[in-house]
Amino acid sequence: MTGKIIKGIAGFYYVHDGREKVYECRAKGIFRSRKIKPLVGDDVEFSVLDEEAGTGNIDEILPRKNTLIRPAVANVDQALVVFAITQPDPNLNLLDRFLVMMERAGVPVVLCFNKIDLCREELMDQYRQIYESAGYDVHFISARNEVGVEVIQDYIRGKTTVLAGPSGVGKSSLTNAIQPEAEMETGEISEKIKRGKHTTRHSELFYVEENTYMMDTPGFSSMYVDDMEAGELKDYFPEFAAFEKDCKFTGCVHIGEKVCGVKAALEQGALSSSRYENYRLIYQELKEKRRY
Repeated sequence: MTGKIIKGIAGFYYVHDGREKVYECRAKGIFRSRKIKPLVGDDVEFSVLDEEAGTGNIDEILPRKNTLIRPAVANVDQALVVFAITQPDPNLNLLDRFLVMMERAGVPVVLCFNKIDLCREELMDQYRQIYESAGYDVHFISARNEVGVEVIQDYIRGKTTVLAGPSGVGKSSLTNAIQPEAEMETGEISEKIKRGKHTTRHSELFYVEENTYMMDTPGFSSMYVDDMEAGELKDYFPEFAAFEKDCKFTGCVHIGEKVCGVKAALEQGALSSSRYENYRLIYQELKEKRRY
């Protein structure tokens, strides 16, 4: 039989058969000798040991089309990145770091701002301008009031989607709105720090409908982009590409060069200043890292 690993805990892997049943499986020792660790999201061949008890063995891990490290998951079709538009205000530096990671992994991103019931239209326009001009699909929802949730359901249909974002932005509420059987805990926002408690304790795929899975990941509060060369970074800000033809030097990194199409576009208001500033900050971090 074939299925998909939806959860792994303490050496047990829970394999969904793609229809309605989940089997508790062990992985064969051969994977250890091959130095392959089963991941949530892996498509596998497995043998049923006891149909009534729902137990089995994983015999083979099928080829992966991609792998993410943070969160550890395989065969992702897209990332649905959720930030609150207010309460707490979005940390755009954190958001841009996550977008860099997804660009580098080749994973398409749908960007979702939640809690629109708590903000004015002008704020939505501001974030729409920043990220749609950078080439991302941007949606505004209220998970609590189920406004815009149907559009998100259309986006995830037929795909394996990683749901990511900081704690307290409404990821678990959105998961519950899309798939009530998930029964994710929803944490109250701490009044003192305006952040949510970490309500998701392990990575787990939820079966939504045929060929449709969603993973709610543990909330992140920091994101280190440290496993690349500084000169690579510009390639993961897709909006820069249109202006690079006006750079004087091939391989221009858009920081100190005098004749630079990207910096000219920034001065003319054709590029987001917050996006460029976060690019500059991450670039400097990568340069500093290479120095030590």
